[in-house]
Amino acid sequence: MAAPTVNQVMMHQVVAVREDVPYKEIVKVLDRFNVSAVPVVDRQRRVLGVVSEADLMTRVEFADDASQAPLFERRRRRIAREKAAGDTAQELMSTPAVTIGPEASVMAAARLMDDERVKRLPVVNESGVLVGIVSRRDVLQSYLRRDDDICQEVRSDVLGRTLGLNERQVRASVARGVVTLDGTVDRRSTAQIAVRLVHAVPGVVDVIDGLAYDFDDAAKVRRHYVFDAEV
Repeated sequence: MAAPTVNQVMMHQVVAVREDVPYKEIVKVLDRFNVSAVPVVDRQRRVLGVVSEADLMTRVEFADDASQAPLFERRRRRIAREKAAGDTAQELMSTPAVTIGPEASVMAAARLMDDERVKRLPVVNESGVLVGIVSRRDVLQSYLRRDDDICQEVRSDVLGRTLGLNERQVRASVARGVVTLDGTVDRRSTAQIAVRLVHAVPGVVDVIDGLAYDFDDAAKVRRHYVFDAEV
């Protein structure tokens, strides 16, 4: 059971613009394709940056501002002022672009979007060539899975095929994406692995761990290392 990858959820048909596309044409592209941002690429479709509605809005923000920039202007506002004078995608885009590879996990994409505070990521191959785009909406698609489908995968793939557990040992139920595990397994480590694998199933919001175990192998490991340290 493998975690879902970016390649499985991304949009493969990507709207992009070249670096010499003028301001008005970018506005038309965003409007025509109903998107809020587009990657900027060179002739080989290598990603140079991303131009968004926020980048374009700087021209509107500073349209009536004829004053000279303050000597100690904040960096963010200085960059916005410079973009306001831009005429092409290359002058308007945010760079370097935050990108991700197609084989990265969906969870990695979600973390990267959160860390970088972006709503979408251009997906590039090893040569930096644009192959798709993944958005927050794409990442959230897995949470639309039906509870019955999630439960079937948990029981068959995780508990049965991967861990070799039957329904007499561990019972799984799902409600609104939250999986509840009940039963008894042989070792504490088995219970921990089960919970971790269930967490990775697409669509799982949370896991309620009601598993018991016959033998605490983690405690045995701790005692072993303490004994060795004392010797």
